[in-house]
Amino acid sequence: MFKKARIKLTAWYLLIIMVISISFSIFIYSTVTNEFQRRLGNIERRLDFEELGIRPPAGGPPYFLEDLNESRKNVLVILIYTNGIILIFSAIAGYFLAGKTLLPIEQTLEEQKRFIADASHELKTPLTALQTTIEVSLRDKKLGLKEAKEVIESNLEETIRLNKLANDLLSLTRYESGNGNFVLKKINIKNLIEEVNKKMQPIYKKKNINVEFNLRNVSLKGNQESLEQLITVLLDNAIKFTSKKGQIIVSTTKENNYIVIKIKDTGIGISKKDIQHIFDRFYRADQSRSKEEIGGFGLGLSMAKRIVELHKGSISVESNLGKGSTFKIKLPVNL
Repeated sequence: MFKKARIKLTAWYLLIIMVISISFSIFIYSTVTNEFQRRLGNIERRLDFEELGIRPPAGGPPYFLEDLNESRKNVLVILIYTNGIILIFSAIAGYFLAGKTLLPIEQTLEEQKRFIADASHELKTPLTALQTTIEVSLRDKKLGLKEAKEVIESNLEETIRLNKLANDLLSLTRYESGNGNFVLKKINIKNLIEEVNKKMQPIYKKKNINVEFNLRNVSLKGNQESLEQLITVLLDNAIKFTSKKGQIIVSTTKENNYIVIKIKDTGIGISKKDIQHIFDRFYRADQSRSKEEIGGFGLGLSMAKRIVELHKGSISVESNLGKGSTFKIKLPVNL
């Protein structure tokens, strides 16, 4: 589809360029030949009246008619060659320009296709589990109240996971489609992280993880809701991959016109081959980091990256297998 569109767009570029080129060529040809004729007429008159003293026959051809015709032919040939060269270079340039013009559209459509395919795959697993559990339970004539409650509880867990996936997909779509209602205001990062910490406390206390905070009282201009989601995602990610009695350290510093947030954990770490993909949508490194053991759909870090990008910042990670990971976020004080 895009190859045909690219060729059509190139053809339109060529048509426009050639119409302009031919129009200018006709204008130049007419101007040059008229100027030649006028100048040669002047030369004829000078030769006739001043130098030779001979009056040419009335209505006879100019002495330099052959030169004039030859000049016209030469000008025409030059213009034809020039238009040919313009056509060739325009075709090449137009083809590349068409490709460059269509590339963002092609990438967006490919991204949408991949997004739909990935989302469908992720939705299929919990939906299949729900369907299977319900069908088996309905066929079981000896199903008691206790077993029925267990089935309902299991289905409720899957429903909660589906709801979280739907919310994550909506959030990611909103961030990837642009800033939308991206309201900016002055935010104190220390207060924001402390608010997120209050919500996350029950989770890391359950795993008996020690979380330390070294926060500076610094502020920046940003979006409150998305930055809270950013810190939540990174803290949740650190908690998931840190074993019981592990440690997480959250710190903030200011470097020139940037605020740097670091979240360091003593978790399982990330391998070198996986570290370059962890911000890809739906990416999960291996079985040790899969949803079967730890949970999640691989959307959190994609959202985190997009939130950072919307704030004109950067996010990076350093990690060693078995020793933990450190996520580093740099956000400009003013967008």
